[in-house]
Amino acid sequence: MKLQTLSKAIALASAGILGMGVLGGCAAQQTSAVTEAQSENRAYMTQVNQTMETLKDRLASFSDAVSRGDVVNMRTQADNAFKALDSLSSQDAPDSLKDIKQQYVDGCADLETALGDYVTLYAEIDSATDTQPFDWSSYDERLAAIQSSYDSGIAKLEAGDKAAADLNG
Repeated sequence: MKLQTLSKAIALASAGILGMGVLGGCAAQQTSAVTEAQSENRAYMTQVNQTMETLKDRLASFSDAVSRGDVVNMRTQADNAFKALDSLSSQDAPDSLKDIKQQYVDGCADLETALGDYVTLYAEIDSATDTQPFDWSSYDERLAAIQSSYDSGIAKLEAGDKAAADLNG
């Protein structure tokens, strides 16, 4: 009888050890999955930050061209900014950041609209002649629409930043 009880105790202990090993393996897998997800999120946000730094530099060059009234260089610098904005759209985001990415993409689309419309407006002003003058009556309205697109883009980018910060705690 004692041998049978000892065998049962050993069997139960073995089962318990195996069970703990399985649970331990699950916990390790869960921890690994969480760590991997955090790593993917950090990698994506690093790409976003790098793209935003590139965009900031390119917008500074655009502003410089605006201050000089250089419409050709404005177009070049706007095209360079578009490349940075487009690269943000093409970056793969982890599933947990898809909504945040969409805010960035929407913000970038609004900024592209604003920059393109700004260049178009100033190109029209620059190319005006005595025989084909610029229609100054629409200037304030067009500039307000450009500002609205710009403000909307910035608001969406800031919303993406806030959502990313909230996600990270």
